[in-house]
Amino acid sequence: MKIIRFTSKQLEKVCNRGSRTNRRVEERVKRIIEDVRTLGDEALLKYTRRFDGVKLSSRQLKVSQIEISGAYQNISPDFVTNLKVIIENVNRFYRKTLRKSWRIKDADGAVLGENYVPLDKAGIYIPAGTAPLVSSVYMTVLPAKIAGVKKIVLISPPDKHGHINPHILVVADLLKVDEIYRVGGAQGVAALAYGTKTVPAVDKIVGPGNIYVSEAKRQVFGLVDIDMIAGPTELVIIANRSSNPDFIVADLKAQAEHARGLAILVTNSRGLAYEVKSRLDGVNGYIILTKTLEQAAEAANRIAPEHLEILVNNPRSLLKKIRHAGAIFLGPFSPAAVGDYVAGPSHVLPTGGTARFSSGLSVFDFVKSNHIISYSRKALEKIREPLEKIATIEGLSKHLDSVKARFQ
Repeated sequence: MKIIRFTSKQLEKVCNRGSRTNRRVEERVKRIIEDVRTLGDEALLKYTRRFDGVKLSSRQLKVSQIEISGAYQNISPDFVTNLKVIIENVNRFYRKTLRKSWRIKDADGAVLGENYVPLDKAGIYIPAGTAPLVSSVYMTVLPAKIAGVKKIVLISPPDKHGHINPHILVVADLLKVDEIYRVGGAQGVAALAYGTKTVPAVDKIVGPGNIYVSEAKRQVFGLVDIDMIAGPTELVIIANRSSNPDFIVADLKAQAEHARGLAILVTNSRGLAYEVKSRLDGVNGYIILTKTLEQAAEAANRIAPEHLEILVNNPRSLLKKIRHAGAIFLGPFSPAAVGDYVAGPSHVLPTGGTARFSSGLSVFDFVKSNHIISYSRKALEKIREPLEKIATIEGLSKHLDSVKARFQ
């Protein structure tokens, strides 16, 4: 790890680390999406052979209930027991965030409000490259379920034998995912966006993935909604001389387990900085030296990390100064791994500094609102003059006529 100072230009590079378009990837993904749009299942099968090394038929794209039931034979007996504890944690958190439709009415009979309506169909992408991301299943499916999404479709790339990891299948089954397909990559995203003879089109696509998956999500956005365009995972730790260096080292090493994962320590303790550096040779990241903890909080805000751990004695006092972070972990016994797996809030979080303007995956991602407007004659007459004034300024006479027609 490299030690840099709060005032250095290198800090600006860290703050401006947002993903940049790779033209080669952009063009490859564009061709894949167009193939899937025009050729459907044929393109899915072609790219599954090319990228996953598996030859499938259209009929084999959808995972059968027999295969799902058989997955239970390939997991340890205590997996479901432990999973139920986690599911309850996630459910408890997201049930608390549900919004209710509302109405307001004034004395003249004008009624305004919002109806919150769940999306019809959501597509969940679950990677299965170097390791099957089992936790991403419940971290994406449960917010959609609690929101009331009518149909949830999950896709995941097959292994070299054409199978999906049994843990992924079991979690999806327990959460009552409607359909599961063995397809991944940009071609899987395209299938969810456009639909094929076998894979249904959805309204929104969520879930992590590699650079090709992220680029595909970027390109289909607008035809469908997406959660975010995620970059490499990242962790910032704010600590001082009272912090336990063993915890810091362990958490930064955990972050380094992720490919291209970024690990950053921000501290006002020169001694802690050099101790941590001596124990983390080869880890991708930085140690940022600040003069004060207030400056450390400002550094964290400028970085706007995916995960932020505050490991000082009184973390809640510093929390008041934090504006930008995907998830914030307070105190020595709240490592980021707790949020990754069991705490409750989804681990699908903004990366690359996008926590400045976006949030982690939530129930709100699967709900849209309809504005409700209902005016009585009296209420319309009361606002007629200001309405006519604005319509006249904008030169939209037919808008004006549509109001006048009510009073003739």
